[in-house]
Amino acid sequence: MIWCILVAGILLPQSLAHPGFFTSIGQMTDLIHTEKDLVTSLKDYIKAEEDKLEQIKKWAEKLDRLTSTATKDPEGFVGHPVNAFKLMKRLNTEWSELENLVLKDMSDGFISNLTIQRQYFPNDEDQVGAAKALLRLQDTYNLDTDTISKGDLPGVKHKSFLTVEDCFELGKVAYTEADYYHTELWMEQALRQLDEGEVSTIDKVSVLDYLSYAVYQQGDLDKALLLTKKLLELDPEHQRANGNLKYFEYIMAKEKEANKSASDDQSNQKTTLKKKGVAVDYLPERQKYEMLCRGEGIKMTPRRQKKLFCRYHDGNRNPKFILAPAKQEDEWDKPRIIRFHDIISDAEIDIVKDLAKPRLRRATISNPITGDLETVHYRISKSAWLSGYENPVVSRLNMRIQDLTGLDVSTAEELQVANYGVGGQYEPHFDFARKDEPDAFKELGTGNRIATWLFYMSDVSAGGATVFPEVGASVWPKKGTAVFWYNLFASGEGDYSTRHAACPVLVGNKWVSNKWLHERGQEFRRPCTLSELE
Repeated sequence: MIWCILVAGILLPQSLAHPGFFTSIGQMTDLIHTEKDLVTSLKDYIKAEEDKLEQIKKWAEKLDRLTSTATKDPEGFVGHPVNAFKLMKRLNTEWSELENLVLKDMSDGFISNLTIQRQYFPNDEDQVGAAKALLRLQDTYNLDTDTISKGDLPGVKHKSFLTVEDCFELGKVAYTEADYYHTELWMEQALRQLDEGEVSTIDKVSVLDYLSYAVYQQGDLDKALLLTKKLLELDPEHQRANGNLKYFEYIMAKEKEANKSASDDQSNQKTTLKKKGVAVDYLPERQKYEMLCRGEGIKMTPRRQKKLFCRYHDGNRNPKFILAPAKQEDEWDKPRIIRFHDIISDAEIDIVKDLAKPRLRRATISNPITGDLETVHYRISKSAWLSGYENPVVSRLNMRIQDLTGLDVSTAEELQVANYGVGGQYEPHFDFARKDEPDAFKELGTGNRIATWLFYMSDVSAGGATVFPEVGASVWPKKGTAVFWYNLFASGEGDYSTRHAACPVLVGNKWVSNKWLHERGQEFRRPCTLSELE
């Protein structure tokens, strides 16, 4: 029996827009203004059509009155020379003018504007990327489909709902990725909303077609058979469903026959075709990572907590901070993570964001094998690099980092500004190069990344924490603060406990900027020790 594979929906034509809108909320805001402009243009077109119809309506009413009178006594009506002249004039000239008015295309302005704006529209990659982001958020934050569909997310200001069409689209995206687990969840949500009476262009037959196959692929043959029968009740002639029904019954008959020859215990066990496996991109630490993103599984004990303090820090008697010392807070002990409060002003943040926005490009990672920069599914953000000589604010921030850390920033990388997109994240990674990546920073000639400084330039309504799965630490974004940690021990060996991740942004817009400081220039500022782990 041949299994008939479902055909996924045809995607929209590729637009001319630069792909990757979904990777930056900051750039997505531009689309809101684009759409507003199109709505204004559309309303202007509607008004022009209404004015045109009003003119035609007045013509029709006037001629209706005139012809009603004329048809009662045609000879007497045209016997009046003025009426005869006006009749000739109307039919020869005025009806032609009316014809031209009816044929006049009022949509030129709107279509022209739409054509111009379309080159800046998101494309298929953006639509699919945004859909995958919703699925990622669903998993990371343990959200059910009904919660997402109703828009009941923490910290939302503008509640929004998913229609049957939206749920169906999410299910199709999952299906295309062979993600049958999410296909099942979202097709069931679409079916529930249809059962509740929601009016939709999507019918139950289409939903059940995808749903039955997704369930079958996950090994639940009984449910797949039940759904297929339900589909055939709605559409008895459905060719694929009829073929699938016979196939399912054939498989079940074989299972029943096999069970007869098995022991009683085995016969009572449910036989499945395929067990749900881990995701294709599953990481061994995924469970710890996602728990920390939800604020669960944090491993700070009360005894260790007592050793964490807040203090004023003057940068080792730095003149800039003697009278106005920086506010410093211990976030974690091992690795030591320090947060600086009120360390970057709103005005400085605005300038940094304005400088970065025009340059934002999809964030990349360095391939450990080839050394090439490439985009990856586990880093969803856009970034830009700012040099100190470009703007005095950037230079001032660089010097502030140097004054507070005691490290030389002349060998550091440029300030990297990042804006996260829909469900924006960066899965667990190291900032420093491991021993199997000896050439990672060879071109820079400044050694390994000794430390990381991270500015938080926005508050995030929900999600977006920086987590350290190895040690069970979570650091939450707070606008105007910065966190700092060493990636290397003083010996130069990598500190593997600094493996960290940027959790998906559930609600809000996350802006950060970071400075990676390198080994060169720190020889006397942070001398080596004899122990590898110090």
